[in-house]
Formats: sequence, structure tokens, C-alpha cells
Amino acid sequence: MRTTKKIPVLIFVLQLACSSLFAQVKVTVAQDGSGDYKSIQEAINNIPGDKRPAFIIFIKKGIYNEKIFIDKDNITLKGEDPATTIISISLAREEWRCTNPDDYGTATLNLKGSDITLENLSFINSFGKDYPKDKTITCTADSNKSKTIRSSGHQMALRSFATTRLSVINCVFRAYGGDTVSPWNTDGGMFYFKDCTMEGGVDFYCPRGWAYAENCTFICHNMEAAIWHDGSIHESSKTVLVNCKFSGDDNFKLGRYHRDAQFYLVNCSFPKNMADADIYLRESNPPNKIQWGKRVYYYNCHREGGDYAWHKNNFPSTMASVKINAAWAFDNNWNPVTNAAMGDDKAIVINANGTVATPEPITPTNDPIAENMLLYQRSNGGWPKHFQGDKKVDYKKQLTEDERKELQAGFAEGIDATIDNDATTKEIRYLAKAFKQTQNKTYLKAAEKGIEYLLKAQYGNGGWPQFYPDFSLYRSEITYNDNAMINVLNVLLDVVRKTNDMEVVVADLGKVDTSYIHRCSLSVERGVDCILKTQLKQNGKLTAWCAQYDAKTLQAAKARMYELPSLSGAESVGIVRFLMRIDNPSNEIIAAINGATGWFNKVKITGYKFIDIKAPNEPSGRDRVFVPDSTGGVIWARFYDLDTNEPFFSGRDSQRKKTIAEVENERRIGYAWYGNWPEKLLTTEYPAWRAKWVKN
Repeated sequence: MRTTKKIPVLIFVLQLACSSLFAQVKVTVAQDGSGDYKSIQEAINNIPGDKRPAFIIFIKKGIYNEKIFIDKDNITLKGEDPATTIISISLAREEWRCTNPDDYGTATLNLKGSDITLENLSFINSFGKDYPKDKTITCTADSNKSKTIRSSGHQMALRSFATTRLSVINCVFRAYGGDTVSPWNTDGGMFYFKDCTMEGGVDFYCPRGWAYAENCTFICHNMEAAIWHDGSIHESSKTVLVNCKFSGDDNFKLGRYHRDAQFYLVNCSFPKNMADADIYLRESNPPNKIQWGKRVYYYNCHREGGDYAWHKNNFPSTMASVKINAAWAFDNNWNPVTNAAMGDDKAIVINANGTVATPEPITPTNDPIAENMLLYQRSNGGWPKHFQGDKKVDYKKQLTEDERKELQAGFAEGIDATIDNDATTKEIRYLAKAFKQTQNKTYLKAAEKGIEYLLKAQYGNGGWPQFYPDFSLYRSEITYNDNAMINVLNVLLDVVRKTNDMEVVVADLGKVDTSYIHRCSLSVERGVDCILKTQLKQNGKLTAWCAQYDAKTLQAAKARMYELPSLSGAESVGIVRFLMRIDNPSNEIIAAINGATGWFNKVKITGYKFIDIKAPNEPSGRDRVFVPDSTGGVIWARFYDLDTNEPFFSGRDSQRKKTIAEVENERRIGYAWYGNWPEKLLTTEYPAWRAKWVKN
């Protein structure tokens, strides 16, 4: 069970023993008590400080009103989604310093450890919002004098000290004053940000040392400066911003520095309301000596409504042949991701004369199969599985003009759109991959439209019908048959995780819809809930699933004439495999997987096989028979009785048969009545999953 509040010593030792296989230890924080801890800081405090494998703390959704301190290395904090996994405090830096000697504790997240990774989290310091007017306090560090704390003063969401390597993916940092994101280590700090949103007042993004930010959004609420840099110790230290977007209050200035600094902005976009002010030197008192002069460089940066003069490309000639990517930003001392957006294959290269090399334009090409898929896609985004009656769609076939017209006749209605027989999910996956190979944006847009169809077709209870919007006959039933619903969930989970080619969809849609991953994540969550609710029980014990369920009652249901309500030895395997993809599974998911695998072992059939034979007396000329197997092979039936686990069979008369020999030849040879579907799951996949996630 996963209800303990602290990791027992024995279990933690076992986790370390397994770390040679998995190279990491994972625990879960959940406010509802379903994880290992209710508090993030408690989880951090229980991490050993000595040599150990990487430690991942998975944080379930919720608002955690706690200040975080990390003084240990090699730790990942990973949330479910930055929109729902939020860590928040309300504290001004000046107030903290009234009773404390340094900044360690002034931020929502306070770092002294290195090799820290943050994913899918929001870090909020709400002081400026909570105190819109200045606040007066008694300052014990200054002889109990009264001190006025400005509502727009320094408010840190992140503050690091000696941290050398920090990687931040898909996170939000929000404050209502200055220095929101303060990764400070001028001598050796290396800080990587990707797909993040940062918001605050003056200098709200202010790294010291080396920093690289890509695909990030910056929102400024101060007229002085949005970004800042300190690179005063090493001449090569720099802050690099690639594919970043800026917005803010009217006349906000882009940036400033008062020590040696080095800025590179590449492919960045600016709003119309920003000030006409280049990143500037702000004189300090006493003034700092600037050793290396002004180093502020732009490439392909543009402002809505027209560029200012200082937006022009101005990379120095000393950078001839340099590739602008994350590894370069960190002087090749660290490469946080090998497939960064500006990796070697997409890096910007400087010509010998100091100008930026113009990459050869990518000419989109066509994929014949993808082109045909576009023809079959319906207006609602889905695809049919048949064309011209019962003919399966063949994307390799070139359609005649008459066939094209016939196909287009059903475009607007889209009544034949389905997820059965891999339809729609198969096309989405193919088109996303085709886009990566051809750069043909039409394929990407078709895949995105297909995903929208999947989201729209989902029932409120989390299930999917076999067809949408055709709800006639059994088409309205929640359908696990032939892995229909599981195929959908696997696509959406890949969207959430940006895996298996779905990262191109997220990269494109995320530019215009920041809630996109959140929508897909909620859809997956509802789907998992439906799976858990539809798992059947015998005498209170979890077993497996039926191939289809009534959409309203969630009771096992009949589909085609020979598909009667039953426990499925085939479809249940796909369901378990999907559940095993869920990171940090809940107690309910663990119980579902254990129950199903136990049932598979209980109903397996040993010493028999289902084989094809020649049968001259049959109209088909062949037959399939269930016979003893001297090798001791193991197989499973497709359908089992809901109560007794007895295998049964049915023909087109919908009557239950005890043996396959009683079913007509056409159905006997035309359906997968037996198979070895759970074999690999039980012998390989389930043991590996259990070693990874189940602690007792």
C-alpha cells in the first residue's frame, strides 16, 4: 500500500537496491494522504544526504502553502501540471531580512543543492497581490525600528545560492515585485529553462552566471526592466533567450545590467506597447567597472507593429561558425537536453563576416499515404474505418475521381467517424510522424484536428463510444473492444508527456492554447477513472474487464451478435498495459493491475492450442480447432463467463456455446477466440512494473 507518511527504512533500502536497475528512487506527495507524504518539505527532509541515486518527488495536484528548502543534490520535483500543482507563499525579501542574516528563506523555492530539476509546477510569491499597499513592520535586525515594505519590492519565487546545474521544464514563476526568478551563482551557475512562464516587476528574470531559456514567456509589470544579468566573474558567462515571447505593462523596458553582462536574444518576439529602449547599463553607486563593454546581441527578433532600430541583427564577428544552442551557452560544460529545440541540427550559425547564416529554407514535401489520409478525414476531425460498404480503408490505393466524390459526400456529416479498428488514432500518429519527416504543416493540422475529435467524443464519465456522433445500436457503448478506448488514451498520454511524435502537436498548439496539455491531462484522468469503475469483481475481488459497457449504467454489455457480455482475455491486457504507463500510480491503480494479473493467472489454459487445419468439406476449405499441446503451451480464451470464469463462444445466433466446435465455420475461422495475449505481460512487463512502483 502507498499510505505510509514516511518511507520505512527497509523499504528505502530496497529502493536503493533496485536503483542499479532504475537509477532513481521515487516518492509521492499528496495532500489527501494517498502518497508517501502530505508535505513537499517532509519528503525532501527524508532524502539521505550522502551518495545515492537520483531522487524524484512526484507532487500530486493541489495548492501547497509551504516554503521549500533544498540543500541536497540530484533531486527532481515533478508536478502533474503547473495549472493544478502550485506551491505558494506570501513574503517580501525585505521583511525576511529583518529577522534573518541572508536570503536563504526569502523565496518560495530556496536552493543550495545542485543537479536540481523542476517540472510541471507553479511557484508563486503573492506578497504584492496580498498587500497592494505598502506594509509597515518592526525590524528586529535594525534595533526594532519601523520599516516600510513596498508592495512592488523584491519578491522571489525562486532563489538559488551555490547551485551549479538547474533544469526547469514547463514551470510557472509568478510574483508581483522584483527578482521573481533569481538563480544566482556568478562563478559557476548554469541554469536551463524550457517552456516556462515568468512574471513580475523589475529584473524579474535575473540570472547570474550562465543561463539558457527557450520557448519561455516573460510578463513584465515594471517600467525599469524585465530581464537582468550578472556575468562579472567570467567573460564567457551569458544569458541566452531563444524563441521567447515578451509582454507587459505599457512602456516596460526590456532589460538592464549594472555589472558586466552578456545578452543573446534569438528569435524573440516583443509586443507593440514595449518602450523604445535597448538593454541598458544602469549606473550603480559606487559605479562598477565594466571590463568587457556592452554585450547585447539580437538575431531575428521582432516587435508587433514594427521593429525598433536596436532590434537589428548584430552578432559579433568573433562568433564566426558558432552554433547557438544550449551546449554552447554553457561553454560545453553541460548539455541539459540532447534534443534541445536549438540542438546541433537546428543551431544558428554565424558567418565569418559576423552576419548570421541564412539557413536553407525547408521545402515541405508530400507523403502519398498522408495525402490520402487527408481525403478521408471528416469535418469533425475523425476518420472512418470503411469505405464503400465493408471495404477497409486502403491508404495506398489511389482513388478515382468518382471515388473521391463519393468519399467527400460524407465529409460534412462525419457520421462514420470512429475509433474502432485503430481508426483516427492510427491516422493521428501517422500524420504527426509524417509532419516531422516532411515539414508539411497540413499533416500537423490534420493530426491536431483529430485529437480535438477525441477530446470532444469523450463521455462525461470518462469513456469513449465506438463511433461519434453515430450512437445507433452498440456504437454508443464504452468500447474497450480491439483496444479502441485504450488507443485513444495512449495518444492523449503521449500528448501530455510529449512523446512518440506528439511533441510536435504540443509545440504547435501550445503557442496559441496554453491549456492544451491540461485539457488532455484531464481527459486521461477521466479515462483512468472510467477504467477503474468498470473493472469487474467476483465475490468482491477485482478481475478484468468486459469488451464494452453501457454508456449510462456502466454495466457489461453486448456488442455484435457473437460478442456477449463477458470477461475479456484479450482487451483486458491492453487496459493493464495502459495503467502501467501511469507514473506514481495510486493505490486504486495498483489494486486494479494486481487484480487483473491475478485473474489472468487464474484463468489461463495450459496444455492446449488453437490451430488452423485444412478442411476440404468446409466452404472455406479450412478450419480452426482446439487440441491438446504436448509442449505444455499456455493460452487464454477471448470470452469468460462473468461469474464462473468458464470460457464460452457464440455464433451469429447469439447463443452461448461451451466449445468452439459448436460455432459455425465462418465465425470459427473469422474471430480470435483464443490467444496468448497476457503472456509477455505476466512474464516480463508486470514484474518490472511491480519492482518499480510497488513497495511491498
